[in-house]
Amino acid sequence: MSPSSENIKNSRTKKRYRFIIPVLLGLIIGLIGFILYISKAHSYLSDDPKACINCHIMAPEYATWSHSSHGRNTVCNDCHVPHDNFVRKYYFKAMDGLRHATIFSWRAEPQVIRMLKPGETVVQENCIRCHDQLNSVVSTAVTAKQARHGEGKLCWDCHTDVPHGTKRGLNSAPNARVPLAETPVPEWLDKMIKENKHTNKD
Repeated sequence: MSPSSENIKNSRTKKRYRFIIPVLLGLIIGLIGFILYISKAHSYLSDDPKACINCHIMAPEYATWSHSSHGRNTVCNDCHVPHDNFVRKYYFKAMDGLRHATIFSWRAEPQVIRMLKPGETVVQENCIRCHDQLNSVVSTAVTAKQARHGEGKLCWDCHTDVPHGTKRGLNSAPNARVPLAETPVPEWLDKMIKENKHTNKD
């Protein structure tokens, strides 16, 4: 093969890569964007309790919380996310959210949802944080680590019905009324579909 034909072949290969790489990058970025949009990932940055029912299996937890005393004064993140600093809060939200998303995507959720040790630690910290005045009067605050070593109890060992009731599991509130999840269909597309249906009826 002559040097000139080899140069032509190399330049064609480079041109192909110039086309293929941007297309692949565009597809990857588009797919990631679509997944973030369809999963409503942006909603998890807020403290809105409706974000928790993006996954339908959280409906019993949402319903029992909304009818409890905590439902009048707190949101999910008041109890289930650290509040000592910004970095820890969003790191915990990201790690917990990634774990939840993986479990729900693989349909591996348990019948009865239970907190893991990191979640127990955070909830116990927040019980103490919110009820610090009561704790100083009635008892000394017990950390989750102390409770695991038998040096006291977690708050919900005694207060079993706060705030999610005593029954646990997907069937604990089968007729629970929860807000319907918002549709992932953009308004412009929804409008176009409705107009199309209306036009086809005529």
